[in-house]
Amino acid sequence: MYSIEELAAVVEKLRSQQGCPWDRKQTFESLKPYLMEEAGEVIQAIDNRDMENLCEELGDLLFHVVMYSQIAQEQGEFQLADVVDGACRKMVRRHPHVFGEKKGLPTEESLDLWNEMKKREKTEKP
Repeated sequence: MYSIEELAAVVEKLRSQQGCPWDRKQTFESLKPYLMEEAGEVIQAIDNRDMENLCEELGDLLFHVVMYSQIAQEQGEFQLADVVDGACRKMVRRHPHVFGEKKGLPTEESLDLWNEMKKREKTEKP
């Protein structure tokens, strides 16, 4: 079974001089229609309750996350590790009822706390 690191290596190879000419020429903008298509296919698989297809489509969506991250890395902006780190930090920060001192809150209160944390993050951004 492949790992996320191996997927990142596959994408890096596809974008390399020894890789695929089509993949090499892709940009954030050129990939947008494919990203939208894949997100739609994820939704369709959910609507159809087709778990086998959902697994495949989530893989396609994950491929896009890794591809966008590779392009950003090539441009010196960020890399996949930064995306993963940011997602983990955000989820831990927004779930103090799971990872922090507010454990055991009812669903409604935890949702209110989530929204409060999200609002605070938006106002604290430079």
